[in-house]
Amino acid sequence: MIKNYIIENKKLPLIPIRGIGIFPNMVIHFDIGREKSINALEEAMLEDSDIFLTVQKEPDIDIPKEDDFYDIGVVCKIKQMIKMPGDNIRVLVEGLNRAKIKEITQEDPYFEAVLEEYVYDENAISDEKLEAMIRVSTDKFNEYIQSYSKISPDAVSSISGINNPDKLADAIASYIYLKSGDKQVILELLDPYDRLEKINSLLAKEIKVLQIENDINEQVKRQVNEVQRDYYLKEQMKAIQKELGEDESTEAEVEEYLNKISKAGMIKEVREKAEKEINRLLKISSSSPDAGVIRTYVDWLLDMPWDKKSKDNSDLKKARQILKEDHYGLEEVKERILEYLAVKHINKSMKGPILCFVGPPGVGKTSIAKSIARAMNRKYVRISLGGVRDEAEIRGHRRTYIGAIPGRIISSIAKVKTNNPVFLFDEIDKLASDYKGDPASALLEVLDPEQNKTFTDHYLEVPFNLENVMFITTANSTSTIPGPLLDRMEVIEISGYTEEEKLNIAEKYLVRKQLDEHGLKEKQVNISENAIIDVIQKYTRESGVRSLERNIGKLVRKATVKIVEDSKKSVTINSGNLKNYLGAPKYDFETIYEQNQIGVVTGLAWTQVGGETLFIEVNTMKGDGKLQLTGQLGDVMKESAMAALSYIKANNEKFNIDEKLFKETDIHVHVPEGAIPKDGPSAGITMATALISALTKRPVRKDVAMTGEITITGRVLPIGGLKEKLLAAKRAGIKKIILCNKNKADVERIESKIIRTLEIVYVNKIEEVIKEAFVDSNESIDK
Repeated sequence: MIKNYIIENKKLPLIPIRGIGIFPNMVIHFDIGREKSINALEEAMLEDSDIFLTVQKEPDIDIPKEDDFYDIGVVCKIKQMIKMPGDNIRVLVEGLNRAKIKEITQEDPYFEAVLEEYVYDENAISDEKLEAMIRVSTDKFNEYIQSYSKISPDAVSSISGINNPDKLADAIASYIYLKSGDKQVILELLDPYDRLEKINSLLAKEIKVLQIENDINEQVKRQVNEVQRDYYLKEQMKAIQKELGEDESTEAEVEEYLNKISKAGMIKEVREKAEKEINRLLKISSSSPDAGVIRTYVDWLLDMPWDKKSKDNSDLKKARQILKEDHYGLEEVKERILEYLAVKHINKSMKGPILCFVGPPGVGKTSIAKSIARAMNRKYVRISLGGVRDEAEIRGHRRTYIGAIPGRIISSIAKVKTNNPVFLFDEIDKLASDYKGDPASALLEVLDPEQNKTFTDHYLEVPFNLENVMFITTANSTSTIPGPLLDRMEVIEISGYTEEEKLNIAEKYLVRKQLDEHGLKEKQVNISENAIIDVIQKYTRESGVRSLERNIGKLVRKATVKIVEDSKKSVTINSGNLKNYLGAPKYDFETIYEQNQIGVVTGLAWTQVGGETLFIEVNTMKGDGKLQLTGQLGDVMKESAMAALSYIKANNEKFNIDEKLFKETDIHVHVPEGAIPKDGPSAGITMATALISALTKRPVRKDVAMTGEITITGRVLPIGGLKEKLLAAKRAGIKKIILCNKNKADVERIESKIIRTLEIVYVNKIEEVIKEAFVDSNESIDK
């Protein structure tokens, strides 16, 4: 038996704890997450027993063994257990008595130990020496509290009321600041006198340190007064940095930044934000990661062109000449830019327009934007939005993220150093969205003239005025652009080029461009007009001129080989030798049938690469009245076929069709090129004409094409994409086009050179279509 202690033997679950200490009669909480610790806790709760806590010697060891924790610890009572996020458990325990490990009985699934528990004998008699040590310890603790203001004064009264030397020593130890090693030393001292003696020694040392610390604070306070509070804070930072041996140039750096901020032309809100951020450098260490973040942020603010803009070109004749030099056609786009420049010349505060160029690939939507910037004397910025699905690409990342940067809008404007560039959003119809956000919704603020003057990037966190920026967007189709976004833009449709336009573009721009790129002069390679026409008709099939430019580039390269290899001074390419350079023709637009056909009608379709001719073929055979649709048709196109057949069945007498024929005949409607998906309502009258032709065995004129929606009452409805469809008909050798009467206004807006060789017939009912399309036009079908 140890003096004044009763020893009890018991077996308890054991938990090694890290980074904290515990004494008897002390209540603490801590988190556990290791599997063995959780198992030990659950066992103690299950058996309604106490638990033994001992401190781990090395906190970094995740899987401790028997030798990795101290032998002496504290038997504790579990008062509360709370499950925390991440499979951790927060435990509230109360220390009861010291205990020493006699034997570890098991290590899995948790530590279990046989202990000697030391219970202080409450009836033990204290001698004079111990009484004196108690008084000295109490006085020392009172002195410590006076120097250390962080301990509540209530602690004095609680300590004064303890007469038990064992509890007094542990109570004082729990209040004072102790290193982990000192805590364990005190815990292992069983004799209350020895323990109090050690505590007094530590208290004396701590009191001396606190007195020195208070002296330093008093010395600094005497050097400054209330009026010099800001100066006092700076002096403190200097003193700390000097002790740490850090660079003292931070103040000079801050002054330099503040000078730059005052000259940057920022609005008041932005200037105050920049000054607040840069002044934070004075309060943190120059080697702190936050210092680098602050510098980068302020550098971005300084890089922004808050009051810098390009001077617009007010010479309309010069602007018109530049646009004409760079692009052939595109008159509507050019006129819109000249209108803006004219109004801007009168009203300097006019906001920049937001234009959307819609058209097939290769018609010059992107390149005209660059020419617009040159004509207006502005900087040019281009961002491709194809496949962009992260909102941060538009608005930037918040500064809380590591490696955060502004969005592409702000970073691009900072790069060009002016706040009124021509800003191109390319392929806006190909935006995507996912869990990272919706970029299209983020663009709503950017492309709204009423909102973009206070556009706030997530990184900058201050408003930047975008109303001086001229935004231009491009798209192949408006169908995939969200409605609210489309509503904010002025849509200008750019249709495909005619053969005559392509010829002019090739002669004036493409041939010269390819010669320059290949380092040749015009006299070295001569491409005849007929050769270019053949390339357009037989080697390309597009609305734009990209494929045409590639083929011209191929001609120039082949000619270069001849010049170098055969030492020729010049090469001439014409229709006769074109095959030698490009091979056999790839396309033949003269695809109309050589003779009139029964059940075959030429339709017209719109695609993203321009117009196409579309043949509708109908076959009839003996059967039981089934309708079969093939050619990878979409739902709308299938419904058009069914609507056409319903109308024909309901009006069979008008077309001299026996009613029994529908019950005894299977009808097969097919659209060739079955690998290509097809959809849309514009093939309705084409299908109806083909069905009537097949059922009546009357041929349809080979040089007639048609497009229009049909209803089950036989009405013909208008459709879109007319220019592209008429161009396709013209390429295919079609002479007569049948359209809805309501499309007349659309045709009038198309250039006369496109339609001057076409006979356009306007109709309201399917009966009028039949009259124009069938070979025997004298036969009356309207009976």
